[in-house]
Amino acid sequence: MSGSHAGEAHAGESNERQARRRFWQAWTTNEDWWSIWIGLGLVLVAWLLYAGGSSIQWLAVAPAKWTRVDDAGHHLIAHLPNYVALFVVFGALFSLAVAALGQKVAHFVPSFAIVFIGSVIIFALGAWANASKYNLEPPLVALAAGLLLSNLFRLPEWFQAGLRVELYIKVGIVLLGATLPFTLLVWAGPVAVGQAGIVSLLTFFVIFGVGSALGLDKRLAAVLGAGGAVCGVSASIAIAGAVRAKREHAPVAITLVVVWAIVMIFALPFVSRALGLPTGVAGAWIGTSEFADAAGIAAAQAYGDFARHAGSTIAGAPEASLQAFTLMKVVGRDIWIGIWAFVLAIVATTRWDRDDGLAAQPRAGEIWARFPKFVIGFVLASAFITWVASGQSLADYRKVVTPELTGPITVLRTWAFIFCFFSIGLTTRFKSLSATGAKPFIAFTAGVVVNVVVGYVLSVHVFGHYWASLGQ
Repeated sequence: MSGSHAGEAHAGESNERQARRRFWQAWTTNEDWWSIWIGLGLVLVAWLLYAGGSSIQWLAVAPAKWTRVDDAGHHLIAHLPNYVALFVVFGALFSLAVAALGQKVAHFVPSFAIVFIGSVIIFALGAWANASKYNLEPPLVALAAGLLLSNLFRLPEWFQAGLRVELYIKVGIVLLGATLPFTLLVWAGPVAVGQAGIVSLLTFFVIFGVGSALGLDKRLAAVLGAGGAVCGVSASIAIAGAVRAKREHAPVAITLVVVWAIVMIFALPFVSRALGLPTGVAGAWIGTSEFADAAGIAAAQAYGDFARHAGSTIAGAPEASLQAFTLMKVVGRDIWIGIWAFVLAIVATTRWDRDDGLAAQPRAGEIWARFPKFVIGFVLASAFITWVASGQSLADYRKVVTPELTGPITVLRTWAFIFCFFSIGLTTRFKSLSATGAKPFIAFTAGVVVNVVVGYVLSVHVFGHYWASLGQ
């Protein structure tokens, strides 16, 4: 073989190795994909045990209802091996993801251990017999405890390694798919997508229009608009990159998302309760009005816990609030991230950047690059569990599949959510939330009003009959 041919062959082989390396890196160095591997892996293990006549219940431990502190203590001591095993499994899976993402596992493990112990205490507090009476639901307690600790004490830098808000919530959403039958997804999905489309368009253009009228940079107005119209933090980051926003634009949007998300976590469940909304209707309203998945799930789960409380007059199945929120927010609104990123990348490149002489052109792959891929895991988990239970009646599903398969997965999902809510509080400082400025606040607040008012009308009056019957 001549030298030139040998060189070409070597170059071709090298390019092929590089292509393979890039392919595997795309699947192993992305947080969304790791949330899918972890979530679907747990679902698969749960199914294998279920198919073999066993269950993952031993691992999916949760505090039992208690009336005296002694009872709670005895439960924790008696099930200490279960809690240790749960910590080891979650810690190992999250450590794999953290290592693949290039973070220091040596910092993550001790930090996650603290988050886990705090979550056990919070979950146990939520198991108190009178917890619902005093609105001490685990998601709200986790958030409040985290906020209290982060604003009263200066947390060490290494502790931040375990506060993986996005990873925890994405794993929880994938696990949520395994508790949401695909038939329900198909039935209510089109309604969710239609309602989300209306709100997404209205909210974006209101925020963008008000921001532009106030003299804000169009890129900042676009980032604010996407943060309010779609998916809060994720959308703010995605759109900031798509429109080449300034470095400080995304943090401004994220701050406003966090401020209003915290307000909505507490306000929406209590207002829904005062209005006596059915669980599915309240969940849809929360899904239309909230900006962040984690915050919305906290609010929806809290409302479901209200309905689960003995003596509650709230209509609908307790799980319907979380199901409606997921269909409305994760299925309906989150898919707009890629659409907005692609459209705004074109607008920014062809119009806003025209005077800057930037030559880069938006690619058709922008939608896929910005698409929230954990949604794929959610749908796959839902489809898989639907297949598992396809030959059973609804009665058999609730009698056999729920306690042995989906019930334990629900417990694992709840743990992931508590890790997330606790981490949100621990990473939020009120001092940093006061420097956003009046104009961005006014523009974003205009979008909040649209979300809440239009979301209420659509959820209660236009599509109310769909959401009220969800889960029945």
